[in-house]
Amino acid sequence: MSDAEQTPIETPPAARRGPPVRVMLVEDSLVVRELLRHIVGRDPRLEVVAAVASGEEALAVLPNTRPDVISMDIRLPGIDGLETTRRIMAEQPTPIVVIADSVEDSSLRISMNALRAGALSVVEKPVATTHAGYDAVSSEICTQLRIMAEVPVIRRRPIGSEWAGRRGAPLSPSDLAAPPAASNAASVLAIAASTGGPPALARVIGGLPDGFPLPVLVVQHMGPAFMEGFASWLNGVVSLPVRLAADGERAEAGHVYVAPGDRHLEWAPGGHLRLLDAAPVGGQRPAATVLFSSVARHAGARGIGVLLTGMGEDGATGLLAMRQAGAQTVAEHESTAVVFGMPAAAIRLSGASAILPLDQVAPHLVRLALPGLAAKDPFA
Repeated sequence: MSDAEQTPIETPPAARRGPPVRVMLVEDSLVVRELLRHIVGRDPRLEVVAAVASGEEALAVLPNTRPDVISMDIRLPGIDGLETTRRIMAEQPTPIVVIADSVEDSSLRISMNALRAGALSVVEKPVATTHAGYDAVSSEICTQLRIMAEVPVIRRRPIGSEWAGRRGAPLSPSDLAAPPAASNAASVLAIAASTGGPPALARVIGGLPDGFPLPVLVVQHMGPAFMEGFASWLNGVVSLPVRLAADGERAEAGHVYVAPGDRHLEWAPGGHLRLLDAAPVGGQRPAATVLFSSVARHAGARGIGVLLTGMGEDGATGLLAMRQAGAQTVAEHESTAVVFGMPAAAIRLSGASAILPLDQVAPHLVRLALPGLAAKDPFA
């Protein structure tokens, strides 16, 4: 069974009209564990029902505790947070928020793999209450725990490392010699995602072959501290080269450019990239709508836009603008979206010219970029 073949969606937690959200804390450091207990305890909408120091303890108390959401440390003694996440998602699916040290490369890699294994989001680990960013980090932790507790989660089998080293099939010289008519040739592919986005992006971009003839621009909602690590992780699991976008650089075909943390990414005339410090749009920076709208303005019918899983409505009006400009647009189908909010909003506005489950997105994009060429699923 492939990673995409999963059991039906589990019943979501009850609506949070009365009882607080039940939180399990998994953290090996006593100091950090007590700090998290303090942070969560200050929010009347949250209740700590368990606080454990290892993955083994978490798995042992989970059946009886039945939390609504889990705060998961990654670097644990014994089985680490990644393996603990895999087992929870296989045995008793529960929303998981990863609490990670954003400055440690090894933690970032494990955190990204935990998202692939079923965790929903990554937030920065808190430090001392005297730290300048403590209040912001505390607020984000509580917000993520409350929001993610409402996300329906699905049972997933343990997935090991089957993506490691899997690469898209390269294009042959004959493929590259037969592009679509120049007047209609696509010039840029823009993709956006939020909750559930990292594994979805890995699957879509990983399905694009070496020599893909378009630059790929990506907006992923994630804490600014994690964006460099996310780009590095994505670069390691897909065939196309991936890096953070730089202001003013000219985008190259077959390269992937990720919007850096807390800056909007735009497609500019001449195929250049622009990074903006403008105000958030719909509460997001980077915002999918900003990227899509710029592609609509400067690429018109030669743009391709894809809106994947995510909470909220970011990207919907931008995808509509692209479609109205003549571009091909795709929204992820509800059957595969971790959170259907963003694709659903675009579909309601008639912003999507195609609505596809995740495993059909990459083949569709290859057909649009190079008609007559079928993509191979590198994760099949």
